[in-house]
Amino acid sequence: MEAQLSDRLRGIAVGAAVGDALGMPLEFGLASPANDLIRGMRPGRLPAGSFTDDTEMALALAESLLAHPELDSDDLAHRFLDWYERNPEDVGVLTGTVMQNISEGMPWQEAAHNFHELNPHNAGNGSVMRCWPVVIAAWDNEETILAYSHQQSKVTHAHAECDAGCAFINDMLFHLLHGADPQQAYQAALVKVDMPDPLRQIVKLAPHRRRAELRNTGWVRHTIESALWGLLNTHNFEEALVQVINLGADADTAGTVVGALAGAAYGSSAIPSAWSQALRGAWPVQTESIWQAENFIQLTDRLAGVSLK
Repeated sequence: MEAQLSDRLRGIAVGAAVGDALGMPLEFGLASPANDLIRGMRPGRLPAGSFTDDTEMALALAESLLAHPELDSDDLAHRFLDWYERNPEDVGVLTGTVMQNISEGMPWQEAAHNFHELNPHNAGNGSVMRCWPVVIAAWDNEETILAYSHQQSKVTHAHAECDAGCAFINDMLFHLLHGADPQQAYQAALVKVDMPDPLRQIVKLAPHRRRAELRNTGWVRHTIESALWGLLNTHNFEEALVQVINLGADADTAGTVVGALAGAAYGSSAIPSAWSQALRGAWPVQTESIWQAENFIQLTDRLAGVSLK
């Protein structure tokens, strides 16, 4: 595998985790003043450098892909349940409701469907935050990436915007891996991926938004909007991350998504060493097994060696 492709693949994993950790202390807060942006790892509800449920669920997906290269939704649901039953520090409302029903014996298909039926307008960002391992595993197969993006989303999120959002972000990652610049990747994914009209309009307008217009909530459309705005209005990994995490609100998830995108665009070698060296978190959760940047690099190398059909 050529060195540049390897660097970009590693950039997805390390970038996503770094973005999660950078955004963690700013989650649920107000946007930082534009002239006073936070640029380093800080403590919040967790120690500085800690990743959250965004990365933990991605790791569960990655391990499922390693065990079952042709993605097995039942296995993935089981791994999500194991994560949930270990009492992680943070679980999103939609994901938590679905996982609680699964833990009580409801099939995952029914649990996800029932939540959507009761909350038809709830299109949370809990599946887009975790979807990046699919791209690493299927880096040379765009159609598989799209199919598995939808499949992994449906285990917990039944809303069409959630599925489409995962496919759009992962299709951008695919094109970035293969040499497209951010604008080219954005345009290619716009053409390739089917999206509900409201999400498509958000995606089209995202690069042109003013900072004050970005809401950055837990809605998948707002997370994607913020990530695109940050990626397409900056020119390096650091600035893309700094701009997005300082929007506050759901800062860790927007940080995760823009971190994966910027990591694919600029490579792991472009991630500031102070950030990557500070990265740490327990995996599996509530154990003494601590993951750092090197673990994400090793995971990437293993996952990229898996051939999906």
